[in-house]
Amino acid sequence: MDRLITVSATGYASAEPDRARISTGITADAATAREALAANTEAMKAVIAGLKESGIEAKDIQTSMFNVEPRYTHPRDGTAPVVDGYRVSNQVEIVVRDLASLGGLLDKLVTLGANQMHGLGFEVSEADTLKDSARKEAIANARRRAELLAGAAGAEVGEVVTITEEVQFDGPRPMAMRASVAKEAAPIESGTATLEARVTVTWRLK
Repeated sequence: MDRLITVSATGYASAEPDRARISTGITADAATAREALAANTEAMKAVIAGLKESGIEAKDIQTSMFNVEPRYTHPRDGTAPVVDGYRVSNQVEIVVRDLASLGGLLDKLVTLGANQMHGLGFEVSEADTLKDSARKEAIANARRRAELLAGAAGAEVGEVVTITEEVQFDGPRPMAMRASVAKEAAPIESGTATLEARVTVTWRLK
């Protein structure tokens, strides 16, 4: 049997975000599904038109969810729930490439009628390339740890058998929608993004 050692390690790199991703939408209620759909459609058209007027390109606006569902009331006498209306939800995902306009854009979404904010996340457009230094650091950390453990056991690290990188996804973070429009743009800080690479490496022992 081959004598093997497997180590997992992480590397990090920092970068300033250069774009943001917003998940927002409209929820409309009405007595019938058709009325709820009509109200939602009218409001969503206004939101999308306003986004385009603000400089957001059509390619950066994508419908991510559309849902029609009945709304129920629960009688106090314990009988079965009764349908008393319908709710239509339409959600879009927006890519904002000008971070300086983000605060004003969030305020405009509220003004245009958006009543759902499902997430706001900052991204680094060249993240995969910039993560290369984090990957190298992760491999170096794994090698150092493997040599330490192997040396303590009276062995030496030999050739690499396998290298696996853990795939990570950072989606938009949930964000509460403000009920009223502020007099000034909402303060938004993008901060610094920490790019993380995690690898698992297996070596043969000599």
